[in-house]
Amino acid sequence: VQLQAFGGGLVQAGGSLRLSCTTSGDNFSGNYMAWFRQAPGKERAFVAAMRWRGSPTYYADSVRGRFTISRASAKNTMYLKMNNLTPEDTATYYCAVDPKSDSDIRNGYNYWGQGTLVTVSG
Repeated sequence: VQLQAFGGGLVQAGGSLRLSCTTSGDNFSGNYMAWFRQAPGKERAFVAAMRWRGSPTYYADSVRGRFTISRASAKNTMYLKMNNLTPEDTATYYCAVDPKSDSDIRNGYNYWGQGTLVTVSG
């Protein structure tokens, strides 16, 4: 399974971006997809997750109400819409699918994308 994330870039504080992630290769059986991010000098952190069938959704407290995770109807593209961005959102964002455990969707996943950099200027 290969994942490719794109859509990052430079944006001013208060602006918006939409990240996309496409999956290809062998089918995977996992029920969840997720976004994580890693800021410079920090560990990778959970951002959002959802079931492929569409609901429910889960968000980190720091992004709830500003970010929206979604997917295309075909099970090969996922999105992260980010609104009202702040400099604290600056990070490399990673998409992931197929969690190691459905009871722990905020941590390990079996497949990861390569990351896309989001830089928010103040």
